[in-house]
Amino acid sequence: MRKVQTIIVIAGLLFSLNASAEDKHTPKAIDKIEPLPRDLEIQLALSALPPHLRDNATVYVLNPDKGFEVVSKGINGFHAFVARTGDDAFRGSWSLTTYRDDILYPISFDGAGAKEQMRVFFDAAEMQAKGTPPDELKKIIKERYKTGYYKAPGRVGISYMLSPILRTYWNPEESDRVVTISYPHVMYYAPNIFNEDIGGGKLGGLYPFVIMPGPHGYIIQGLGVTERAAITKEYEEMLARLCNISKVWCLAEAKGQY
Repeated sequence: MRKVQTIIVIAGLLFSLNASAEDKHTPKAIDKIEPLPRDLEIQLALSALPPHLRDNATVYVLNPDKGFEVVSKGINGFHAFVARTGDDAFRGSWSLTTYRDDILYPISFDGAGAKEQMRVFFDAAEMQAKGTPPDELKKIIKERYKTGYYKAPGRVGISYMLSPILRTYWNPEESDRVVTISYPHVMYYAPNIFNEDIGGGKLGGLYPFVIMPGPHGYIIQGLGVTERAAITKEYEEMLARLCNISKVWCLAEAKGQY
């Protein structure tokens, strides 16, 4: 028992160290995102899914001049893509003053999530491509949430985020702080459920917890240490390519990866 408790404490400390290892990267003031190499973007998108769902999923790539486009039409009801402006950019009261060029957000949705949750990502990418200023885009998306333009999923469902890398806002309800982490996890749609309702753990911890409480909330469950290590091993080459493109996408730069 003492050994198990020690492992849990160490894992928690490592996650804290990693989350605090935010680099000082300053995003360029850009309107359009520089696209990733297409094969790398497709691989990243599919890394969000478990192996048995990858072959028959619908995959999208980002066209900076238009938004997301289908590159592979699937038949299993799952959809995968790499967000470069995520839905978390529209959380909290902080100002979205620029479109960052370093956000990397592999995510997938089932049919219910594709109908509702995924729309935010696609609308944001399309408006960004058309030149909508970032502060205006945030106001538009927040207003759409408020008025119910974006509805909660119609049923229980799942969003896989199993990729070995994620660079996005750490706690977007509070600030625009960005981190690079390795945290493969599964998200379950949880409309109007709060952390207290499920006895949830802390953000990024070992136990399920709620993010984005409200109609579009999720219960998040992280994978175990062994599973995460296997995923990182599987995608060593992909991670090396990302690291060569941008230092902020190097997991090795963040000490004590969790």
